[in-house]
Amino acid sequence: FSFDDYFPGTWTFEWDMPEGPLGESGRVTGTTVYKVVEAGKFYQADTDATGPGGAFKVHELIAYNKDGKALSRHVTDSRGFSHLQLATVGGDLGGIYNIFFESSPFTYNGSTIRIKHALRLLSPFNYKVATSVSVNGGPFRNYGNPWWRKDTTAK
Repeated sequence: FSFDDYFPGTWTFEWDMPEGPLGESGRVTGTTVYKVVEAGKFYQADTDATGPGGAFKVHELIAYNKDGKALSRHVTDSRGFSHLQLATVGGDLGGIYNIFFESSPFTYNGSTIRIKHALRLLSPFNYKVATSVSVNGGPFRNYGNPWWRKDTTAK
């Protein structure tokens, strides 16, 4: 999988988020801009989003080990939390890739939270994310399945 060929650029998304530990239920929309920091190794992603609780930003620092089929990312959210995630990358002969991120535990609003993201990279222009969240060591529950679509008109 080539991170350099797939992710860099501007992506838009819509997310119908349920009520949960990260905020109110409702539609979250926004853009994520992926940039190469050092080709083949390091990247960053900056998200500007608006949801029921207002506007927020997410900053990610991403490291990719292509030979090891592994990624890590440090996520900082302007709503007041940050966490580290590790991931494995898998693919099939048809060119569909999956990235499975799992976060370190972090505390937010008095709860210990863990997040899993399963990214399904279906084409060069869109990917779907299955998100699940665990609160205080409980079971992981579905937290929505947003789509990210590449904005081919963005600079």
